[in-house]
Amino acid sequence: MSDNAVVLFSYGTLRRREVQLSVFGREVSGTPDRLPGYRLSMVEITDPQVIAISGAKHHPILQATGNAADVVEGTALRLSVDELAAADDYEVDDYQRALVPLASGLHGWVYAAGHDGTTTSSGPDEARRVAGLVAAQEKAIALFAEVEARGLVAPGVGEREASDRIRDLANDMFGTTKHWHKRIIRSGPNTLLPYRDNPPDRIIGEDDVAFADFGPIFEEYEADFGRTYVFGDDPDKHRLLHDLPRVFDAGRAAFAADPDITGRQLYAEVARLAGEAGWEIGIWHAGHLVGEFPHEVNDGAKAESYITLENDTPLRRTDRAGRACHWILELHFVDRARGFGGFYEQLLDLA
Repeated sequence: MSDNAVVLFSYGTLRRREVQLSVFGREVSGTPDRLPGYRLSMVEITDPQVIAISGAKHHPILQATGNAADVVEGTALRLSVDELAAADDYEVDDYQRALVPLASGLHGWVYAAGHDGTTTSSGPDEARRVAGLVAAQEKAIALFAEVEARGLVAPGVGEREASDRIRDLANDMFGTTKHWHKRIIRSGPNTLLPYRDNPPDRIIGEDDVAFADFGPIFEEYEADFGRTYVFGDDPDKHRLLHDLPRVFDAGRAAFAADPDITGRQLYAEVARLAGEAGWEIGIWHAGHLVGEFPHEVNDGAKAESYITLENDTPLRRTDRAGRACHWILELHFVDRARGFGGFYEQLLDLA
């Protein structure tokens, strides 16, 4: 997906070539996708311009049912932010744009009837914000794929040296010089320590586990990204390496399945999944808001900014500025008896 791309799930007239040419000025490619928890009904269109473009007086419209067995087939279209604004102009007032999870794992905008508990902060500024956060994560994924390909985190390398190598690579690849929180490389027993600790520098060992936690800023949007590396043949460390993304996907599935899920509920589910796999959560939360630098600024509503047992508010909500809340799912799993931990984090609700 390009830097300015957003996903729009279309199930009706916006999939038609002649409508796309009229609304977007081009034919838009897409991929088949499905939207669970909705069904289709019909709405009568009275806007003569929309009728002229579509050739139809009655259009399909999404109705939320909350039943996962109800599924709507459609197409995930990749649009620019300006094209999404053009789609807003095309749709009549019966439709409300909302951000929803799709069956593919993507999150996309849809036009649906009324309010259904999904995120509905849907102006062009929000669309640009979503596109910026997704693009930032895609750059972080590319950055850390190159980190692995070059072996920048490796036995015999100091934690600080590895951190500096990644910093320099981010600058070389993307011109990135700013990071919104401290750059972290931890190895061995240091992997047990929480974010706010500052252990002394350590050389990564031949049979170590190590992890990276970086918050690079790409243009004006921040990523928050973490990955774990295992060296040697220790089966428990390799099990941890396997379990982290598996539990992340299960946590994301729990979030997608419950439109009203709270921070407390998601934390409890992640803790349950970790415990079943034989791990303990190493910090007091399992994620945080993104787009508002919550780690470094305590705005008096700390619990509501985190996925934690103290947060009884729904994660799908708007903040005090009226913007949609977007989230990072952050997993820090530890085995204190064996003396190591691992880390995995990225966007929860957008990509």
